[in-house]
Amino acid sequence: MKTNGAPHWTPADSAELYGIRNWGAGYFDLAEDGAVTVNVQFPEGRVGVSIPQIIEGMRSRGMQMPVLLRIENILDAQITVLNESFTRAISTLGYRGSFRGVFPIKVNQQCQVIEEIARFGSSYGHGLEAGSKAELLIALATLQPGSGHIVCNGYKDEEFVSLGLQALRLGYRVTFVIETPTELPIILEASKRLGIAPILGLRVKLASKVSGAWSESSGDRSIFGLTTSQIVQTLDLLRSHNMLDCLQLLHYHLGSQIPNIRDIRSGVLEACRYYVDLVREGAALGYLDLGGGLAVDYDGSQTNYEYSKNYSLDEYCTDIVETIMTTLDPEGIEHPVIVTESGRATVAYSSVLLFNILDVTSFEGGDPPAVDSSEHELLRNLADVLSGIGSKNLQECFNDAVFYRDEIRELFKRGQIRLRSLSLSERLFIEIVRVIARETASSRRAPPGLDGLEDSLADIYYGNFSVFQSLPDVWAIEQVFPVMPVHRHNEKPVRQAIIADITCDSDGKIDRFIDPRGLRKTLPVHPLRENEPYYLGVFLVGAYQETLGDLHNLMGDTNVVSIRINADGSFDFIREMDGDSIADVLSYVEYQPQQLLEQFRRTAEGAVRAGRISPQERQAMLASFDASLRGYTYFEE
Repeated sequence: MKTNGAPHWTPADSAELYGIRNWGAGYFDLAEDGAVTVNVQFPEGRVGVSIPQIIEGMRSRGMQMPVLLRIENILDAQITVLNESFTRAISTLGYRGSFRGVFPIKVNQQCQVIEEIARFGSSYGHGLEAGSKAELLIALATLQPGSGHIVCNGYKDEEFVSLGLQALRLGYRVTFVIETPTELPIILEASKRLGIAPILGLRVKLASKVSGAWSESSGDRSIFGLTTSQIVQTLDLLRSHNMLDCLQLLHYHLGSQIPNIRDIRSGVLEACRYYVDLVREGAALGYLDLGGGLAVDYDGSQTNYEYSKNYSLDEYCTDIVETIMTTLDPEGIEHPVIVTESGRATVAYSSVLLFNILDVTSFEGGDPPAVDSSEHELLRNLADVLSGIGSKNLQECFNDAVFYRDEIRELFKRGQIRLRSLSLSERLFIEIVRVIARETASSRRAPPGLDGLEDSLADIYYGNFSVFQSLPDVWAIEQVFPVMPVHRHNEKPVRQAIIADITCDSDGKIDRFIDPRGLRKTLPVHPLRENEPYYLGVFLVGAYQETLGDLHNLMGDTNVVSIRINADGSFDFIREMDGDSIADVLSYVEYQPQQLLEQFRRTAEGAVRAGRISPQERQAMLASFDASLRGYTYFEE
């Protein structure tokens, strides 16, 4: 079926193209009007809210792009499914222990995220993991005594330890995980001084290795954790102080994104062997902390690819419970409380980065440029290549075109041809590549070296955001996030593009996108329309991105909006937080905004005295400078 001569395109086609129903985990889908929707399950049924409607609500409230959208319902839902999946596995298999989740604050330290996890998670006893003194303060101020556990990882000085010990008296369950041998003497000294017995854990350095991007977090060369000899020394020191009963938790961590379920089972199995022997040594163990690792399927492929996972949440929980039981039951050891520090999977789905496209650079085709007989011979040769392209000489024509183009560039460097001739050669070369790419796409087998030509002709869409501030993992570790337009999905996306940010940095781009067959270098997009905004969304960005973002080009934090979806399909704006102003980011790098304004005032006053500007022009300049200090760091409409 065709409409106005163009192939008919439906949201179902877009859903398949972008894979939204594979990576969206049911939280994201497409509506019949072509809008991306956020979906929440209520007892009465599933409710979907249009992201373009949310954007319209933002705009009517004066919020400029880019915006980080947080959906509180999704955060709550992920806490629910994690706890209830473990509960089902424990009940089904007859496990005699229980489950306690803790969220690692480092994964997303934003106040409203931590407060929501503490509020909603309290019914499950969901706690927090603190890896620093600052994070321990957050945990103590956010959780209620007697609710979720607080697990303290990382290096701990005397102040850190004393604060945690005193919190025990308030009713918090604070566990100090010993990461290095130097920590235990500090804990013992503080415990003796305060008269408070600590709750201790041991972090063991497993030999098990995991695949994927986080393989270096595991194995013998992992940074944190005790070796077998250090574990024995720690046991002997605790025994000498008559404090083996304080050792109640065994902990390990293999990485934050483990794509292969076999690696997860292997880690649990090895940890259980340590657990058995520590119990035999007299430790009062009752908790087994598996660390993080529950993966997010960023590309929706359901494979052991590094940014995917080959298991469901129910399979993850069942395999863990089953492995613990089959290891401990023959030894007659009671089942421990299972603790996981699932951070990535808890928060990733709940945040979406939204931004508008500001401009586009296209390598358009058209009528072949004419080459006058007076032009240099190399330009005439390029024109001959263009006119002589056929299905049987594609490789030869491409090689000739590259040679002539490079020779012409060298002539320009030596001043032997002029700018207009160079421009003409570049246009000829692009047209040659377009023709060869079109011929290659229609052939059954592309000649060697010609299979990526279409990517070299992709548009550049300039997005109003900073990779370094909002998506640092894209640049730092080549993390892949789902990216797609949030509207117009009843139209076929006929353009291919890479996404550039506004930082004027060559690394400030997204040029790796998910695809049902793996990764692709370009993203299908729609042509821009005059005077009509075009919005893209980067999904599953709730883990680490806000925490790791930097001030490259002094692009600050984006505007943030938190919404809660209601059962009737409406939604409430729970919180709106303005992004950094220019004055804010200048103060972060030790400038004083008022001092800058005063310095500029003196410069403008000097121009008045010199007669270069009038006093009225001076005032307008100062007002503009002051307004800029208070303005958003991103492009403002």
